[in-house]
Amino acid sequence: MKPVRALWIRALVLSAALVGVAAAQRHVSFPTEDGGLITADLYGKGDRGLVLAHGGRFNKESWSKQAPAFVAAGFRVLAIDFRGVGQSRGPGMFDLETAPLQLDILAAVRYLKKTGAKTVSIVGGSMGGAAAGDASIASEPGEIDRLVLLGAAPNESADKLKSPVLFLVARDDASGDGLRLPGIRAQYEKAPQPKELIVVDGSAHAQYLFQTDQGERVMHEILRFLTPQH
Repeated sequence: MKPVRALWIRALVLSAALVGVAAAQRHVSFPTEDGGLITADLYGKGDRGLVLAHGGRFNKESWSKQAPAFVAAGFRVLAIDFRGVGQSRGPGMFDLETAPLQLDILAAVRYLKKTGAKTVSIVGGSMGGAAAGDASIASEPGEIDRLVLLGAAPNESADKLKSPVLFLVARDDASGDGLRLPGIRAQYEKAPQPKELIVVDGSAHAQYLFQTDQGERVMHEILRFLTPQH
């Protein structure tokens, strides 16, 4: 990362607490195409939208410390609760492993587009990252600008992704089935360009990365990928 750009991103992160006062969230809701209703917290203003999709052990409030940094970078941020979490509901909500969560993300993308966003990207952790990947596959071409998948990969084959994608995972991140990196790397290899794979030190999974000594780097890499220089 170029020194000037690194300093710019650091300044965004450090100013996030101050911006958070001005970017206090408001609560919104919108329908899904299969009859569900998604509730979300909306932060900031502008025509660059960003959907935050939580992992299985989290909810929309789990992004409250990261959302101000994204707002400071110029994004209008929508942190959603998936169906079955909080007040969100929809078909399949009692089994999130099989529920069509990609429809919740597509509904969020289309809500932001309908309310003024010219582009919409997604940051998803774990379950939310897999759903974000599936949403890209199911989306219309150009509908989703960029994807950041934290400790995750699409449930479907990544060769069908329609968006530039950053896979970001901790080297020793593991589930009961073993290390996650080999499976994520295999999906990365299938994904079309442009794409990136970043492996950080440690074992923290997805959103838990923000709570570690890698948290600042993780935020830097996400902001860098979402705000490419032309």
